[in-house]
Amino acid sequence: MLAGLGAGGAERVVSLIAAALVRGGNEVTVVSFDRPADPVFHAFPAGVPLVRLGLPPGSAPGPLLVVRRAAALRGTLGELRPDVVVSFLTKINVVALLASLGRRHRLIVSERNNPRAQPANRGWGMMLRALLPRADAIVMQTRASLSLLDARARRRARVIANPMAAPLRERRPGQTIVGVGRLDRQKGFDLLIDAFARLAPAHSDWKLVIWGEGPERAALETHVASLGLGQRATLPGNSAAPGGWLDQAEVFALSSRYEGMPNVLGEAMAAGVPAAAFACAFGPDEMIAHGETGLLAPAGDVAALAAALETLVADAALRERIGAAAKAASARYAPAAITAEWRALIDSLLGARASVGESQPERRGPAAEPLDRLVGIAPGEAAVAQHG
Repeated sequence: MLAGLGAGGAERVVSLIAAALVRGGNEVTVVSFDRPADPVFHAFPAGVPLVRLGLPPGSAPGPLLVVRRAAALRGTLGELRPDVVVSFLTKINVVALLASLGRRHRLIVSERNNPRAQPANRGWGMMLRALLPRADAIVMQTRASLSLLDARARRRARVIANPMAAPLRERRPGQTIVGVGRLDRQKGFDLLIDAFARLAPAHSDWKLVIWGEGPERAALETHVASLGLGQRATLPGNSAAPGGWLDQAEVFALSSRYEGMPNVLGEAMAAGVPAAAFACAFGPDEMIAHGETGLLAPAGDVAALAAALETLVADAALRERIGAAAKAASARYAPAAITAEWRALIDSLLGARASVGESQPERRGPAAEPLDRLVGIAPGEAAVAQHG
């Protein structure tokens, strides 16, 4: 379960997990709360139904939307009768926990961000903490985020990192620093623009490209103009294809104020693109070994980020060395390894249910492997599309 099927990191992870489970012979359904007409950015395996419930943010006042989503999801789960439900992100986790009350499936909830750094989600965080004991398992992305859980929750929690993989595309890097993400305060692109403005005068052949869309586009464009950067700093929107932003990236910059475990940093490392990143909570300092597989700057320190970027811009040999080391280090986060961790968790829950004598839901086909149906729920008038 997740909020929608757009270009976000959680959506990418769900598409990878779904593909791995389908390859293992499992039956997978993805459920979301977005509208059926909304675009699907990441590729899902042929034959995977996409159930889109048509309840996106803003379709009802906050509390009423929670009730409507929980009711719609509960009805969908009653029809699908899954063995395991996996939900992603705080708000969807709350809805999944409510919809699963009294149901016999196993429920895994996965936090994908830094809960302490999301002011808008404080109420959601309180609801999640109250309901969390009802989850069968909890997945966090980093050791640091795991430490936020209380002792009772930690007993059922584990760390499963995001998979790192780069699309198989021909790269033709130029003298370009690239940032990628939703154009909002969290991603800190205002800070990245400030950092680039510091090094731009001494490196006139270099440019900054920030890929993504979001509510701060106008403010960021105004900021670029106010610093006199002109066409040296551009915001072209979303990449036309997953990972397309990597094509011309010579250096990757992560300027987030907070994170969960940034997918785009993982993609850059897997592609061998050297990165400079804020050591924000959480993720970058667990992904990057400073000076070896990337460069870290103290969170929010624009001067330090500018210095790290300039170090990479000024030294082609260093870029080559760090990029190669980053690519090698990313192997421990290879999709096959990470999806195997998810499969092991799912199988352990099903094994625990069998050991206490719980009957399995009715099968819809011939004899199946231990996991017949993994239901992933994302934000989505109820409609089912057979993908493929």
